[in-house]
Amino acid sequence: MPDFTMPSLGADMDRGTLTEWLVGPGDRVNRGDAVAVVETDKAEIEVECFDDGVIDALLVEPGTSVPVGAPLARLTSPEAPAAPPEPSAPEPVSGEPAPAPAPAPEPRHAATPLVRRLAEEQGVDVASVHGTGHDGRVVRADVERAARPPSRPKASPMARRIAGELGVDLGRVRGSGAGGAIRADDVRAAARTPRPPARPRRKAAAPRPAKAGRQAAMRRAIGELMARSKREIPHYYLGTTIDMSAATAWLWARNRELPVAKRLLPAALLLRASALAAREVPELNGHWLDDAFVQGDGVHLGIVTALRGGGLMTPTLRGADDLSLDELMAALKEMLVRARTGRLRGSELADATITVTDLGDQGVESVTGVIFPPQVALIGFGKIVQRPWAVEGLLGVRPVVTATLAADHRASDGHTGARLLEAVDRLLQSPEEL
Repeated sequence: MPDFTMPSLGADMDRGTLTEWLVGPGDRVNRGDAVAVVETDKAEIEVECFDDGVIDALLVEPGTSVPVGAPLARLTSPEAPAAPPEPSAPEPVSGEPAPAPAPAPEPRHAATPLVRRLAEEQGVDVASVHGTGHDGRVVRADVERAARPPSRPKASPMARRIAGELGVDLGRVRGSGAGGAIRADDVRAAARTPRPPARPRRKAAAPRPAKAGRQAAMRRAIGELMARSKREIPHYYLGTTIDMSAATAWLWARNRELPVAKRLLPAALLLRASALAAREVPELNGHWLDDAFVQGDGVHLGIVTALRGGGLMTPTLRGADDLSLDELMAALKEMLVRARTGRLRGSELADATITVTDLGDQGVESVTGVIFPPQVALIGFGKIVQRPWAVEGLLGVRPVVTATLAADHRASDGHTGARLLEAVDRLLQSPEEL
């Protein structure tokens, strides 16, 4: 079974620092479970496992920097045969009683690594939580419910007095009185019951670097990637101005039918049109690898996202061409929140096939971007502005947006790039079909 290795979380990542394990030896993990936290030059990212299995051994200590592809943990198959049973001890020849059998191991309560991590942060013992998920799995709501301050337990005055004398926490006592009220005998019985030993805590996370140091590292990583792009990629640039009358009118009418929380932003239309145009012009949707263009297995949009503390990230909206406008809007909002709160996962930072940058909300009218290698194209949008616009010889004022394209001359030429911008323009003239 393959090891769990340090993933690549972007074209600018050569190595990463493991800062925290979210699982331990013996934990069963499923594909998609977050198993560790990795720090890159830009952020700390939860990375997921790509296989089902059982953690056999953790190979890297928190705080260790390792290159991309280095083994981090050893996995075994969940169906691996159990170890052969130990030979049974010979029966005693004397009349002495046989030793008592070892106690059965405590059943492990099913919970995802994220839920177990939340439980640790909240000081909740997962083993004591009643799971309401599938097959009794402990879910996030169960942990949050268990972490709430307990209500005052129902107990008789004598039970409270005895609990104070014996040092018994009434919150741990199961009442046998009417309506679950705790009686004096319940307290005495609880006082005689030994408390279970504390569960060993997982290895402590590595200390986090200072915020200023991380921002400097992020700026350095961005600079190095952009310098590499300009050094290796022969860029060419195109631009066009798109009439947004039909798109904005349709958006206004559509949003009147939607609740506030689900209303669409112009960015959703621009991203949807970009995704469909990339599918229509596949020569610009993919990567330049080993001196050849490799077409993407889908349209995975990288979204340039400015961070509140400075710097930027480019999370990936996978399969953007297969999402409806409503789905795309919801996925975009959720992804941006996670990006700006440092809660992105590793799978959301990899495999973008084309990138879109939109600086319209910053008042910029046009943006000419730098391609993220190994991609071969980047689409830019500026602010939607009112401009004089002639239609069939008549001059009027219309909302327009400037769309630009930066593309790799090794993979395409201006004719191909023009086809993509023409497709974006055409799609935005029929927003009801997006």
